[in-house]
Amino acid sequence: MNFYWLTVGALAVWRITHLLQAEDGPWELVVRLRRWAGSGFWGRLLDCFYCLSIWVAFPFSIALAGRWVDVILLWPALSGGAILLERVTGSRSEIAPAQYFEEASKGDGMNV
Repeated sequence: MNFYWLTVGALAVWRITHLLQAEDGPWELVVRLRRWAGSGFWGRLLDCFYCLSIWVAFPFSIALAGRWVDVILLWPALSGGAILLERVTGSRSEIAPAQYFEEASKGDGMNV
């Protein structure tokens, strides 16, 4: 395993996870899959990028690693790489707006 395959694996895991979690897919097949999954375990899995990336990364780690020790280490690494890519490329709507704070004034602000 070298850096090239780690990068390709992380990109592939991100692409498939993003497709399943956030896109309609060709002929709206993926959106139909998410509707069919409903609101149970499978539906919640398809709604959560982080959760889904773990399961998408598993077969990639088996395909890319030579030994089971490598599979166990590569599995979270590929998921983590996909999560980092999602954070870099994703929308910033989840960032909370800045909080505004104003101290209470004493009196009307005019010193007499």
